[in-house]
Amino acid sequence: MGSGLGSCFPGRALGQCPIPPGAAHLPGACCGGLWEPRRGPILRACVCRGGGVNRPQGACSSPAPCRFFEALEQRHKAQVCVEDISDILEEHAERHFHPYVIYCSNELYQQRALQRLTSSNAAFREALREIEQRTACGGLPMISFLILPMQRVTRLPLLADTLCLKTQGHPERYKAASRAFKAISKLVKQCNEGAHKMERTEQMYTLHTQLDFSKVKSLPLISASRWLLKRGELFVVEETGLFRKLASRPTCYLFLFNDVLVITKKKSEDSFVVQDYAQMDHIQVQKMEPSEASLPGGGSRSSSVPHPFQLTLLHNSEGRQEKILLSSDSASDRARWITALTYRERQGQGPSNKGDLLQVEVTKAYLAKQVDEITLQQADVVLILQQEDGWFYGERLRDGETGWFPEDFAQSITSRVAVEGNVRRMERLRVETDV
Repeated sequence: MGSGLGSCFPGRALGQCPIPPGAAHLPGACCGGLWEPRRGPILRACVCRGGGVNRPQGACSSPAPCRFFEALEQRHKAQVCVEDISDILEEHAERHFHPYVIYCSNELYQQRALQRLTSSNAAFREALREIEQRTACGGLPMISFLILPMQRVTRLPLLADTLCLKTQGHPERYKAASRAFKAISKLVKQCNEGAHKMERTEQMYTLHTQLDFSKVKSLPLISASRWLLKRGELFVVEETGLFRKLASRPTCYLFLFNDVLVITKKKSEDSFVVQDYAQMDHIQVQKMEPSEASLPGGGSRSSSVPHPFQLTLLHNSEGRQEKILLSSDSASDRARWITALTYRERQGQGPSNKGDLLQVEVTKAYLAKQVDEITLQQADVVLILQQEDGWFYGERLRDGETGWFPEDFAQSITSRVAVEGNVRRMERLRVETDV
């Protein structure tokens, strides 16, 4: 039981309220002139919201996790050797943890508020730097505290799974643990869905204002079922079709959604002219080697275009077939584009024996910087589906999320027993969390 709790809340005594150290420093240190006019104390609200922002300094500012830890502490006082906490987990997941859903749903806006204040308010930036350097903050940046609630709540299913394993020989306790597992899984699912929904909604409305469809038939962009998979600029190698009139080494900027690819020409950082688009079902992509073809007008491709791939629009915005030869800056970027462009083909497909895949354990937290990357916590286990040029593409064991991350943030798991145990746990989590 103790090891299960420790795996979910490392470094925390059961009775200690899990509030980020930086939160306690904000109310007294960041007032008076550091907040945006008419907007209120945005960042302090982000960190301290839970039972009201205007709490006395030093008071607990997030009662939901504190009540949970207090209940665990009371159980520990009543039972030196704690027999079960399933009832506590179930009760708090169903009655007290809804603030986690609200917080996680708004996490993106909290991060944006921090970025906006840091970039636009010198006084705030200086005060924040002074706070982050304090011993209580452990040298960590404020962003690490903003994402902490999401990190904490998403580890609770691992605790519930441990309870189920430890109580298999006790039918009544196992039933209670299973109920707690279901309740926790439902909560985490709501947190994840809330975070995805808010992020995708903001993303689509922003792109709606940035994409100019004046040169092609307009595409209704905003849809509740549409989200961005990847975006970025690529070189157009062969000037054919719609790019025939462009200058040498032209570029195009791609927006890849889960159901449609939009090809644009970048005008500025927030303005793009749409050149063409095609539904994902009408797209084919093929990796190519530099030696497979020559550059337009002759010459060797290998020296100037080291990472080409061919994109075929079987049915573009005008109903025609269009082929475009593109090039990435690196082998990993090409691999990431090809993986994203084959998203629909890979839906519902997976390796038949996941026990044969490389598994890694995350050694230090990684915060995703691009849409196709995955945010990871220390000690997360990831099944590696692809490896390219210093990057891993993998599936996170605890929830099945996939994405790219740098290799140097993880180490291989070499124990066969551990690998097989992780696969079994992953299968249990998939079944139990299907709520």
